[in-house]
Amino acid sequence: MGGEDGENQQNLRRIAAEAYDYESDLRWAEYWSNVLIPPHMASRDNVVDHFKLKFYQRYIDPELIVEPMGGNSAASSSANTSNRPRSSSPPDSSSSSSTRQRSTGSSGRTQGASPTSPASSAPLQWDQRTIQFSVNAWVFFVGILAILPLTPANLSNRAYRLSLLGTSCSSLYSLYLLYGKPREWNLQALQIWLQSVAVTKDFIYSIYCITFVTSNLCLKFALIPILCRAVEHVAKFLRRNFSRSNLYRKYLEEACVWVESNTTTLSILSSQAEIGIGFLLIISLFSWQRNILQPLMYWQLLKLMYNAPATAGCHQSTWANINRLVNPLIQRYAPFLNSPISIVQRWWFR
Repeated sequence: MGGEDGENQQNLRRIAAEAYDYESDLRWAEYWSNVLIPPHMASRDNVVDHFKLKFYQRYIDPELIVEPMGGNSAASSSANTSNRPRSSSPPDSSSSSSTRQRSTGSSGRTQGASPTSPASSAPLQWDQRTIQFSVNAWVFFVGILAILPLTPANLSNRAYRLSLLGTSCSSLYSLYLLYGKPREWNLQALQIWLQSVAVTKDFIYSIYCITFVTSNLCLKFALIPILCRAVEHVAKFLRRNFSRSNLYRKYLEEACVWVESNTTTLSILSSQAEIGIGFLLIISLFSWQRNILQPLMYWQLLKLMYNAPATAGCHQSTWANINRLVNPLIQRYAPFLNSPISIVQRWWFR
């Protein structure tokens, strides 16, 4: 039983490590720039994932056990073939050239998809990514339509709900692709499955969207995190799949490059908007559209965002800035608020 518990703990730690938002962590860029590996190895997804786990073990969770990288044998075999004489085996030169094609095709900005990728997995991956791109592009344009001031109110409200529904479907589809469905439809299996997905960004955004879709309150401010997520996914897909297109180079390349180089800024903007929505929901309790259940659910979601590895960095930083700004004002002008704030903080950190 002890070994099974330890294995389950490691599985949960590994899931949390895989769900961590490395692009928003400035330490990851510095860590990856100091990793010295051959260029053809740096372009492989399994190699990048291995060093992400090593980074997570070093900076986030030292108790995570990282297994040795399985690609060492492939690297050594490729090194052995490159050291053989040229005249002994002509097929080795063709295989090394195909290896170079694979490495340059995945790392270069203007190179297309690698023609030597496995035929069994490429079509399936392409279909999944295309579906995600289509949904996120639709969410982006519908969300822009919802926030435009000249859009009629009826059309704007409908676009608002459609953008939330699209993001919820995209997040749930991503969860299904990454984690599948529960092994069995009973309480224990559902609990294990929820523990594995509850810390992921896709799960958080699916709950976020469902919270607002089911509410009569229409907060256009809630579309800011949705639009940031959609534009980030769309930009990544366009850069990886349409980099050779003249239309992309002429009109979209500069915007996509900016989005990919400012993912941290977009994450901070999303966290600030999400926290601001929490306070707006509290203010909405004094309006005729008040709904007591929605603020309670949303603040529970904010608590999850504060603790989940995928969103904790930006949310903790934003809350720290709020505390530095508001705490001196409370101490000076409203010291009677210290007692209720301490009660809320005990619940928040529990």
